[in-house]
Amino acid sequence: MPADAKPTDARDYSETLFLPQTDFPMRAGLPQKEPELLKRWERIGLYEKLRASSAGRRKYVLHDGPPYANGHLHIGHALNKILKDVVVRTRQMAGFDSNYVPGWDCHGLPIEWKVEEGYRAKGLNKDEVPVIEFRKECREYAQNWIGIQSAEFQRLGVTGDWNDPYTTMKFSAEAQIAREIMTFAKTGQLYRGSKPVMWSVVEKTALAEAEIEYQEFTSDTVFVAFPLLDRHPGRREAESRDRVQDEALLSENDPGSAPSASAGMTLAGTSVVIWTTTPWTLPGNRAVAYSQKIAYGLYEVTEAPEDNWAKVGARYLLADALAEGVFKAAKVTGFKKLHNVTAEDLGDVEAHHPLRDLGYDFAVPLLPGDHVTDDAGTGFVHTAPGHGREDFELWMDHRFDLEKRGISSKIPYTVDAEGFLTKDAPGFTGRSVITHKGDKGDANQAVIDALVAAGRLVARGKLRHQYPHSWRSKKPVIFRNTPQWFIHMDRDIAGPADTLRSRALAAIEATAFYPPQGKNRLRGMIEGRPDWVVSRQRAWGVPITVFTHKETGEILQDPRVDARIAEAFEAEGADAWFADDGSRFLGNDYALSDYDKVPDILDVWFDSGSTHAYVLDRRPDLSPKRAVDGGEDQVLYLEGSDQHRGWFHSSLLESCGTRGRAPYDALLTHGFVLDEQGRKMSKSLGNIVAPQKIIEQSGADILRLWVVQSDYADDLRIGQEILKTATDAYRKLRNTLRWMLGALAHFHDGDVVEHAAMPELERYVLHRLAEVDLEVEAAYEAFDFKRGFASLFTFLTNDLSAFYFDVRKDALYCDPASSVTRRAALTVIDRVFRTLVTRLAPLLPFTAEETWLSRFPGEDGSVHLELYALADPDWRDEALAEKWEKVRRVRRVVTGALEIERAAKRIGSSLEAAPVVHVTDPELAEALKRVDLAEVAITSAITVVADEAPADAFRLPDVAGVAVAFARAEGRKCARSWKVTPDVGADPDYPDVTPRDAQALREWDAAREKAA
Repeated sequence: MPADAKPTDARDYSETLFLPQTDFPMRAGLPQKEPELLKRWERIGLYEKLRASSAGRRKYVLHDGPPYANGHLHIGHALNKILKDVVVRTRQMAGFDSNYVPGWDCHGLPIEWKVEEGYRAKGLNKDEVPVIEFRKECREYAQNWIGIQSAEFQRLGVTGDWNDPYTTMKFSAEAQIAREIMTFAKTGQLYRGSKPVMWSVVEKTALAEAEIEYQEFTSDTVFVAFPLLDRHPGRREAESRDRVQDEALLSENDPGSAPSASAGMTLAGTSVVIWTTTPWTLPGNRAVAYSQKIAYGLYEVTEAPEDNWAKVGARYLLADALAEGVFKAAKVTGFKKLHNVTAEDLGDVEAHHPLRDLGYDFAVPLLPGDHVTDDAGTGFVHTAPGHGREDFELWMDHRFDLEKRGISSKIPYTVDAEGFLTKDAPGFTGRSVITHKGDKGDANQAVIDALVAAGRLVARGKLRHQYPHSWRSKKPVIFRNTPQWFIHMDRDIAGPADTLRSRALAAIEATAFYPPQGKNRLRGMIEGRPDWVVSRQRAWGVPITVFTHKETGEILQDPRVDARIAEAFEAEGADAWFADDGSRFLGNDYALSDYDKVPDILDVWFDSGSTHAYVLDRRPDLSPKRAVDGGEDQVLYLEGSDQHRGWFHSSLLESCGTRGRAPYDALLTHGFVLDEQGRKMSKSLGNIVAPQKIIEQSGADILRLWVVQSDYADDLRIGQEILKTATDAYRKLRNTLRWMLGALAHFHDGDVVEHAAMPELERYVLHRLAEVDLEVEAAYEAFDFKRGFASLFTFLTNDLSAFYFDVRKDALYCDPASSVTRRAALTVIDRVFRTLVTRLAPLLPFTAEETWLSRFPGEDGSVHLELYALADPDWRDEALAEKWEKVRRVRRVVTGALEIERAAKRIGSSLEAAPVVHVTDPELAEALKRVDLAEVAITSAITVVADEAPADAFRLPDVAGVAVAFARAEGRKCARSWKVTPDVGADPDYPDVTPRDAQALREWDAAREKAA
């Protein structure tokens, strides 16, 4: 009490008030408190208790997409793992057995690359080290980072089986990965073929699409002339005569029109012009592609500089839409169109290779291709089937017809693994395309020089564009034709039309997507993807565990051999494949001299795509029985949106290939983390936000709060101002929880008031609690944690802190112990506390635990062992809610009027006021009946009248029909509750308080006397 509230010799009433009492600190101190709670969870065996209490429940499995065991966690890792933990906790507290088993991806190039870096720093050559020793170092490297990352993930508050995670390099996992690839071999889906693949010269291996990122790159560009051979004889002469007549008639009617090339003219002496950004691929050229939908023309150069590459009199075939641009690039100052050329005219045309004199003395056919456009270039596309997917597919589509025409369909191997042109590129053998450091080699310039010497260069230039790079080495990659192992996308597996592609597309239709647009993205990728390249030419990984016959190339099919391989892997790991010549796997049934043991390792996406087989299928603590198997368990995969082409994609293909269905029931994706300006984080910009630093300064719950306040379906932003917003919200939330704890210190089991006996205000708050609880449940079910937290936070701050708690503080602090209003308010706060803290627990596990233990201390207790304290649906009362929403509207006008008086220093407290409230809206007036508006507005008195208010009365524009005229309260100030009323002193035993406070004092004194 302030000193001026009573004479110095008056009684100190503060000890008689039911003021909040709690040890729960206002300042969170999360960086210090959270590690203590982590130790407590470990001490009480929280994870084990969760598993024991969940036994027999329906399973909800969030299968962890394995992060790479390579380096400290970044903010994207934190986002991902926090979201996963929130999902697992929400499902666990909803009554599922939601067991989270973390995992790590351990094989592959990133780790091998790091170990090699160490070798290079010491001047050692990796190829001179025994492969088993090298693999051992890779395993140790991965294991070290698993330990570091595990501790960093746990510091985020992520609960899971950290003592027994899964890793792709466990012996049992490697054995199962081997079984999976052998299943593909057994069903005929695995084959060895030759196709152009993306190849990293720096890393000396093929790369998957998911391992590629696009960066700006400056390419050399060339326009190249392919001289046409004479037209084949005997070509539909009658049709030609008819067309000559048609063209003649056309020319008579339109003298400016160009006749068709078929109108009796030959294409001899003409060149078709192509444009390419990869001159080094010209030794691999075997065709020129054109479009059946593009208008072409035969053009002649009429003016050009004397030293120009494109000479006067030169005749070129070009797309009409691109001809002018080509001649401009070629510095041609004058040209004319001689004839129209149709796709039909090009149907049997062949050309000489532009480097014919260097040993490329073969016909280059013109082939129709759907991929050809007239957006850029010349309308004709240089086709090197060993250096591009579309080139390869076009060549393979026509290979049989080409053979009939005497043209070899063999695809040359023009570039080796080191990036050097081979003997299949005569004249350029040994030239470098990309150096081992990732720099541009000398092959481009050598080819350009040869084109100039041959007189086939029309123009050259530079182009800065987006070009594929390895996301590990950050160096450009090339497309090169290499022997690789593939998995068929379109081969029948168990019957007609039962292909891997058809299975995957059907599985997508049966999968739930969050957000839903992920479905179209994944489906589009599956529809358009080529066969899966699963082989890599590296050392660290699971090998492709098959033998091929030396003469036929056929894969050895023998379940006994497969079993021996798997058994060896279970005992020794994948090192068993590299430990000897492999004869122990063949046994006595086959001679090693007849078979080759495949040396390649599997794409790491196959490893991680198989995780369902050695985690979900083989761990008894998971093993979900999904709807597709006749059960009710659910499996969710949650990763960043880039995993539609990564883990989601490979897992879908692997499972559909071996089991005929997807390994998941639902896919949840999140965006990427950007800085506050929406920029990608990078060291050069200095805008990296490290999760470790946030935790050190503010605590993991602040980081988690940022996650659940964000729309993670899109890209997220983070920075100091954004984190400040999260910190401010946390402070408000914590203070509200702290006040509830303080109020509940005075709540006892005997204080419970049944719902029907509660005042209207309490029943209205329970209605709102039931309403909010349903909102949160729906949001959690839809993984919309932003909406769920917003509902909780709005209820905590607007409905409770700013309204209900504010209104009820007087009754809670000052009412007699026996007061129904006071006990009903405590009953409501108790129910609100249980519901809100359990709902907040998955989002803010440290704060929720600290709050719960402050109320329910116990050696082994934890809020995370609880289920949601659900609000009772019977608390819903729409009519009552409608009434009290109207009361709150009137209250806003009253508090607005009092705020003006307080700002003008005409009053210090709202209890000094007794305003007159003019309510002319009949609905609002009806709502105020039987409501103590003075109690609701926290004034000492209020008069409600139905007449019009004076002009200077306070109004709010959005609350029509209500105005407030200020008046001071009359009477004396109660020394205990500070209300100003005429009845202070009405009880002679307590002359300086109101009758209500006198009764409270009488009960207080009686209780003290009894206790004494």
